[in-house]
Amino acid sequence: MNLTETYLQKCSGIIETVKAQQQQMQQAAQWFAESILAGRMVHIFGSGHSRIMVEEMWPRYGSFPGFNPIVELSLTNHNNVIGANGQRQAMFLENVSGLAERILRNFQLSEKDCALIVSSSGSNIVPIEMAELFQQKKIKTVALITKEHSAKSKSKRADGKKLSDFADIILDSGAPVGDSMIYIDGLETPVSPGSTVGGIMIVNCIKAELAKLLTAAGQPPKVLTASAIIGDEKAKELFEAAYDEHAERMSELYKHTSQRK
Repeated sequence: MNLTETYLQKCSGIIETVKAQQQQMQQAAQWFAESILAGRMVHIFGSGHSRIMVEEMWPRYGSFPGFNPIVELSLTNHNNVIGANGQRQAMFLENVSGLAERILRNFQLSEKDCALIVSSSGSNIVPIEMAELFQQKKIKTVALITKEHSAKSKSKRADGKKLSDFADIILDSGAPVGDSMIYIDGLETPVSPGSTVGGIMIVNCIKAELAKLLTAAGQPPKVLTASAIIGDEKAKELFEAAYDEHAERMSELYKHTSQRK
């Protein structure tokens, strides 16, 4: 078996792990639907490469309004790698206590909201505190982690708590400890991670279940759709309508933030 076949075989195992979590994904979709139908939003956060799952949810083709993608560039900018805005700073900042509170200070949160926090290790301080703050505000919180990797990872918090300690639902990407899945003779360390594969499948399963629930409730989502499917005019119409809806929903999050108690 060559390495491509080995990697794809391991991805097949990840599919089975995701498939075994259908009940949890459907429950998450139900909670998300309740928030969106109430005119509120689902807050999505991930630092580092977990940002990929955030952007997969919204905005991209096949996605729709109802999500607040919290993409903090200081934690997720992989462009320069070193130098200004480099990885060393990002990896330092994702373990600075208090940063999550500063980020969420920008939004007027509600108990009607939901949250999805993504962190493969579930051990870095900012995503953990993000989930902790959401739960303190009685917001239903879903964690997407890699269970085997998280179990072997040491929390950066002094009390040892991890993201899974502040989640109402815990979803598993299905990747192995350390994330990378391929070992090569003569190479000490493994390559080719798997958590993004599982994470992308999970968020899109939830997205599909959610779209079905919204449609059944009489509020079919405005899905960003390629003109190759529906033509240029309809595609442009949907894009404008989806972005307008997103702006309206976001405006609710910015109301009265200066009047907090």
